[in-house]
Amino acid sequence: MAPIVHGLEAEYTDKIKFVYLDLDDRANTDTLSFLGFKYQPHFFLVDGQGNILQQWLGPVSVEDLRTAFDTYIQ
Repeated sequence: MAPIVHGLEAEYTDKIKFVYLDLDDRANTDTLSFLGFKYQPHFFLVDGQGNILQQWLGPVSVEDLRTAFDTYIQ
């Protein structure tokens, strides 16, 4: 999934802020709990107010991610 996500990050660099949470960093425990993180890969599309707009659990296609991004980008 990393090549897909990094490719999308480069494509949407001016429109979406990509944040990667280190699962081994205890400082991220509250954020992971708030999001309802289950296991890797687990992706979240979150708006500027912290609302989860969409999430994917498990592998996801570049087309599905791109469609969701384009739906929510103003």
